[in-house]
Amino acid sequence: MLKELLKPEIEELLRERRWSELREALADWPAPEIAELLLELDKADRIILFRALPRWIAAEVFSYLEPAQQDALLRELTDQETRELLRQLSPDDRTALLEEMPAEVTRRLLTLLKPEDFREASFLLGFPEQSVGRLMTPEFVALRPYWTVREALEYLRRYGRDSETLNHLYVTDDEGHLLGEVPLRTLVLAPEHAVIADVMNYSVVSLSAFEDRETAVHMMQKYDLSVLPVVDSDGVLLGIVTFDDVMDVSVEEVTEDFQKIAAVAPIEFPYREASVWHLWKRRVGWLLLLLVSDFLTSTVIATYEEAIQRIIELSFFIPIIIGTGGNVATQSATIIVRALALREIVPRDWLRVFLKELAVGAALGSVLALVVWLRGSSGGADPR
Repeated sequence: MLKELLKPEIEELLRERRWSELREALADWPAPEIAELLLELDKADRIILFRALPRWIAAEVFSYLEPAQQDALLRELTDQETRELLRQLSPDDRTALLEEMPAEVTRRLLTLLKPEDFREASFLLGFPEQSVGRLMTPEFVALRPYWTVREALEYLRRYGRDSETLNHLYVTDDEGHLLGEVPLRTLVLAPEHAVIADVMNYSVVSLSAFEDRETAVHMMQKYDLSVLPVVDSDGVLLGIVTFDDVMDVSVEEVTEDFQKIAAVAPIEFPYREASVWHLWKRRVGWLLLLLVSDFLTSTVIATYEEAIQRIIELSFFIPIIIGTGGNVATQSATIIVRALALREIVPRDWLRVFLKELAVGAALGSVLALVVWLRGSSGGADPR
């Protein structure tokens, strides 16, 4: 990796305080690698390096840090440096930062925002947690259906610089209601005198700002889109959700699914930042529940205590029964949790799922019981 090759050189530039050369050395680095480099430096060098970055690069690097790392960095910056950093952040990244920070930090950050940025942040934070509204960015370009292609291209050149993406352009009426979309390719290749209403696609997939953000993941996967428009209950276009934001959500949801499969309550932090207390709380509940199920298993074994005492060979099969039961449970949990995540089933299907798993369990049990019976009948279970 570039970081591993040039890290000694960067550390030398930091020690010798050669700021201009440091800026030049980092100018072509990808932001994720600069973020990784920051985490490997000691606290003093980390702050110096971050301050040496050009403003727009610093904002992008900052967005790749974990919330706890962002919080620690913000505590070392002056108000002016923080104000400039917040200004450079995209609205969706700024919203993610504000909702992840402790309350006192969020209040401080809000006071540093410009009036227009404050209104924008307050608007986005007004949507429910985990909703699409928190995920979207209001930086988009909206065209009018009665414009010509030439007018639309001129508008793009003038106002498109601040848009999150220009791959898909959305068409709204004068009140902001979403009417359709025009791919940039279509717009560029269309005759200049053509009207937008004649070249736009009227069938457009959109999200409600109040839907769960996981819906955005499934919609992008289903329709193979890199950007989706977000509307309110009246169909007014509020913003857009892009692939990079949804990708982060997808990773979080998959991680949560794996944790559920392993009987662990979702852990909100990276493992290295989670305290022992937090990990204990997330795991002890499920372990206690599983312990209760083990008590039931012990009760079943105790019920047949006399039979086991009379035929001691039966005890040889207890580890087989317990191990196989655990394996079957893991299989069922994996299949069901993943099906729920992919929305192949929903919670209201529980009875149908229960009966299906009951039938599968009975069929599997029959086959396994036959194999164990054959093994036992041949005397293979006798240790002598």
